[in-house]
Amino acid sequence: MEVNWDDLKVFLSVARSESLSGAGRQLRLDPATVGRRMQRLEEAMGAPLFAKSPQGYALTVDGQRLLDHAERAEQAVTGAAEEIGGQAGRLTGQVRIGAPDGCANYLLPQICARISADNPELEIQIVSLPRVVNLSKREADMAITVSAPATGRLTVQKVTDYHLHLAAHNSYLRRAAPIESLADLRHHPVIGYIPDMIYDKELDYLAEAGIDRVALASNSVMVQVHLMRQGAGIGILHDFALPFSPRIRRILPKAFSLKRSFYLIRHPDDRRVERLSRVAEALAAGLKGEVSQLEQSLA
Repeated sequence: MEVNWDDLKVFLSVARSESLSGAGRQLRLDPATVGRRMQRLEEAMGAPLFAKSPQGYALTVDGQRLLDHAERAEQAVTGAAEEIGGQAGRLTGQVRIGAPDGCANYLLPQICARISADNPELEIQIVSLPRVVNLSKREADMAITVSAPATGRLTVQKVTDYHLHLAAHNSYLRRAAPIESLADLRHHPVIGYIPDMIYDKELDYLAEAGIDRVALASNSVMVQVHLMRQGAGIGILHDFALPFSPRIRRILPKAFSLKRSFYLIRHPDDRRVERLSRVAEALAAGLKGEVSQLEQSLA
């Protein structure tokens, strides 16, 4: 049985995008060509690799078995190409990092700018999504999350803790009724996440403050911050975000404080690719240092 490596690359793309058209866009091939390549691969393997459904192309049992081997082959080829090309000692190529939008907006720009300045041939992409980034589908090479995944073949590294507090803009606090205890919050409009769009239990901040009604809601941290800047109400904000909005200040810091953590999630096989491992190391160090510095600036 002879398997073409180019066909395996197409197979990986179809498996991750779950469609011929999605794979075609990634590979710059028309869907018909992708379909023919998959048919050729299935004939070479002697087994169907995909089951077509209304949701797209789903892997069969044999397809899942091939995926595990194909991903290991992909990492081996990538690592060999970097080593033979003399690139193992420097950061080149492309790295895609997934992150929640608070981290993506307030921490990753300065961290990734420093990594880029030190490695001008490296291409860094930041994917900010209001959901968990799917590494299995290669939506990113690595991801920062606010909770450790309970399932999946992934490596998990806790990077750092961070803190959140109730906060509001000075313009709102000047005109609003005094806030002397958590019980006073019921007299104020609250800004937060859309309750049924909270994708991780660690983001359900308001429940811990005993708040059950959100007057102004968004699934985006940045939208919530802009609402606070408009003096629209009270929200819960990361301490590391406060230095970027000096007119937004903490409320009742001794009565209410939350601690959360950032985790760096990767494919275990990617640890063999020096480029990705070095980027992950620089990212983790930068994230830890940036959170510490920004939080200390509030003291």
